[in-house]
Amino acid sequence: MQLRPLSAFEDNYVWMLQDASGAGLVVDPGQAAPVLAAIDAGLQLRGILLTHHHNDHIGGVAELRARVPGIPVIGPHDERITTATQRVGQGDVARVDDWVFEVHEIPGHTVSHIAFHGHQVLFCGDTLFSLGCGRLFEGTPMQMLDSLDRLARLPGDTRVCCGHEYTVGNAAFALVVDPDNMALRARAVAARDAWLAGRPTLPSTLADERACNPFLRVDAPAVQSAVARHVGQSPRDRVDAFAGLRRWKDGFRA
Repeated sequence: MQLRPLSAFEDNYVWMLQDASGAGLVVDPGQAAPVLAAIDAGLQLRGILLTHHHNDHIGGVAELRARVPGIPVIGPHDERITTATQRVGQGDVARVDDWVFEVHEIPGHTVSHIAFHGHQVLFCGDTLFSLGCGRLFEGTPMQMLDSLDRLARLPGDTRVCCGHEYTVGNAAFALVVDPDNMALRARAVAARDAWLAGRPTLPSTLADERACNPFLRVDAPAVQSAVARHVGQSPRDRVDAFAGLRRWKDGFRA
């Protein structure tokens, strides 16, 4: 099984999962061109998975359906995604050929955002990033924190396949929040080395994210103290700590 990020736009990834026979699926094709190039190179596209409605994640679907008529497109219950052929939600199973994924509803970035977990892979769209998390465009801090908590409970060897190449920028913020975290320091160096060499920094693993990502570490004393110093008072609870951390990141400039 080959797992590969296909670059799209400035920093998006369209994830491709392909077996030895050439059959495969793609996740969040906001742009058709990289997937069409993969098809020309031998990909036999069997299905499309969609995590949320933003156009940089779904904009290429219509063109791909024109190239591969009848292909299944599996997405969340959201009428804004008009190209979906199958809607799934919490507890459902998404199947494409022999690939089977558990569906998790993870609101926060959007209210209808979902993730797909299976085969030691997590397609999490714009909810969980390496060393970061998505902005709260539609959901609440409580919703996003609950979504991240549930993703963090998946097995540690799960490969985290998020929708954007944000790791180096996220590392700059994470190091301000948690500068004494040695695992984070090592991850930041490895990510920068990969980026400078023109390689993806992804996928990471959930074990790495639990050790390094401040948005998965809101209960850690170092993160709580950093948020308290930044906002000028101790967080009332873990949701308040997360909300303060997310607002801090929204205004952060490296």
